[in-house]
Amino acid sequence: MSNIDQNPQAEPGAGSGPVEAQTSVVSRIRNYFLTGLILVGPVYITLSLTWWFINWVDDVVRPFIPAAYRPETYLPFQVPGLGLIIAFATLTLLGFLTANLVGRKLVEFGEHILNRTPIIRPIYRSLKQIFETLFSKSGSSFRRVGLVEFPGPGMWSVVFISQPPNSEVSERLPETEHISVFLPCTPNPTTGFFFYVPRRDVIELDITVESAMTLVMSAGMAQPGGNAADQQRKLAAMANAARLAHPTQSPPTSPSVQPTAPVK
Repeated sequence: MSNIDQNPQAEPGAGSGPVEAQTSVVSRIRNYFLTGLILVGPVYITLSLTWWFINWVDDVVRPFIPAAYRPETYLPFQVPGLGLIIAFATLTLLGFLTANLVGRKLVEFGEHILNRTPIIRPIYRSLKQIFETLFSKSGSSFRRVGLVEFPGPGMWSVVFISQPPNSEVSERLPETEHISVFLPCTPNPTTGFFFYVPRRDVIELDITVESAMTLVMSAGMAQPGGNAADQQRKLAAMANAARLAHPTQSPPTSPSVQPTAPVK
């Protein structure tokens, strides 16, 4: 008399319950970590850059303050931001004095001396023109964004539109209207290419300079058009996905097996 093996074979996937639970825990931890990184990362970098700028201005202004008037002379610590406040007040006061007749005469006298200095004259003129162009309320340099077909056909790059060329340059360009543009590099937008391009070849975009700068620095990962509400909705969706990712499932019940009678 022979007996049939009464131990039924385990169905495939019957022992995958612990593996699925472990995968669910790992996925939730990963999503929670990414959500926290999105929250803390931009805030930390912004605060770090702000703190660096404040300390940099303090280090520049501190040598001009007599030691008797420095807070650290009387306190066991330095007061951050004091140099920034002094710089802001000094520049505002200089601007106010320049608006008067006496202030204008002093500025003209100083510029006359600088313009007669051989080595300093070209540097001062160039920097003055750049600052007047960038910070003038009526100026339009780098306040418009466009697209230029560069570096080859079918490839388009984001550019910042500047002023048209002067008569000395435009007379030597082909007989069409040109405009000067600056093409920033990724991820450092302070470096790039400056060139003249026909106005008809520039496609102007209806986005702000800040959005274009974000687009260039992120290499296209942060697209313009998103606002704070959209970012909050994305963050809430990530948090919800982290909470609901891979919900715990009850292990499948194996079917009951009736033992077979011995065969005679």
